[in-house]
Amino acid sequence: MSQPLLTVEHLSKTFSRRGHTVQAVQDVSFTLNAGETYALVGESGSGKSTTGRAILGLTPASGGRVAFAGHSLRDLNPRQWREMRRSIQIIFQDPLSTLDPKRTVGYSIEEPLIIHGEKDAALRKKAVGAMLTQVGLGAHDAGRYPHEFSGGQRQRIGIARALILRPRLIICDEPVSALDVSIQSQILNLLMDLQREYGLAYLFISHDLNVVRHIADRVGVMYQGRIVEEGSCRDLFARPQHEYTRYLLDAILPAHPPEKHALAKVRA
Repeated sequence: MSQPLLTVEHLSKTFSRRGHTVQAVQDVSFTLNAGETYALVGESGSGKSTTGRAILGLTPASGGRVAFAGHSLRDLNPRQWREMRRSIQIIFQDPLSTLDPKRTVGYSIEEPLIIHGEKDAALRKKAVGAMLTQVGLGAHDAGRYPHEFSGGQRQRIGIARALILRPRLIICDEPVSALDVSIQSQILNLLMDLQREYGLAYLFISHDLNVVRHIADRVGVMYQGRIVEEGSCRDLFARPQHEYTRYLLDAILPAHPPEKHALAKVRA
């Protein structure tokens, strides 16, 4: 059996705030295979986004191990981390917050190529135009600014920026939660098309099981910083085992009205 592309073992993250310790992520373990989509699902504050950021090194982990293609990420020096980020990219929930309003979107997409040493300006611009076309925009859009685009178009730009270095893994942190339902579907279809074309692996972070059921192969349900249930997407929807998973499913697929005390029982 081939080695997982991403291995997360006993990951933890603790924050200290005003003299109090908050255990945001506790003993989280899972694997992600090449070309697969693994979804982390949970309500706001469950620790799923912190897990994604800790994997990428944006938030230093407090404990545990993360390995990508067999290499421990915690052992990398700054130069090695920079090279590793060619292979691991992230798409954020709000692309507008990650795009420089004073720069054209073409520059924002091109910037990773500049950072990683591509000196041929003509080649960079050709790659930007091709990538804009790939995500459903046009090469001519490279000269426009972020405020000139809709939310769905800006997320396409965010996807183009993440994809320009041809990564193997993309962490998708609530990439469609701020979009209208019809636009969500378009972006999800785009992500799945790109996955098939480039063999991408996705760590897909979401609070919405309705979204996850359309894109994920496997799902880990997070509650209070821990993964409380894990399984294939099909099995999770058909036979949820944990009460918190059933609570989340009741919120989107009510076979009967959820009990008023259901969440209180989970939180007890």
